[in-house]
Amino acid sequence: MKYLSQNADVLYFSWLLIMSLVLLLVMWRDKRRARHHRHHRTPEALLMTLGILGGAMGGILGMQLFRHKTKKMKFMVGFPILALLQWGVAIWMLLPE
Repeated sequence: MKYLSQNADVLYFSWLLIMSLVLLLVMWRDKRRARHHRHHRTPEALLMTLGILGGAMGGILGMQLFRHKTKKMKFMVGFPILALLQWGVAIWMLLPE
């Protein structure tokens, strides 16, 4: 059972890292489109969904690196809360039983 538990830890961490990278890249692309006044922008609902699905840390990084969505309260508050929850679970999974 311990083997299964260790694999779940690795899977969860990998998922968080992959989703964070995905959201970071989506925010970068959306910021580029915003700068060039392109019409095909990423919906805010998609950004938040990616954050909920594990990418909140990438959302925080995207906000800081690209100065994107920094005036939107739902991102300023939502991403940090989600990141605390997501990474709190990750740390909890590492604690000894």
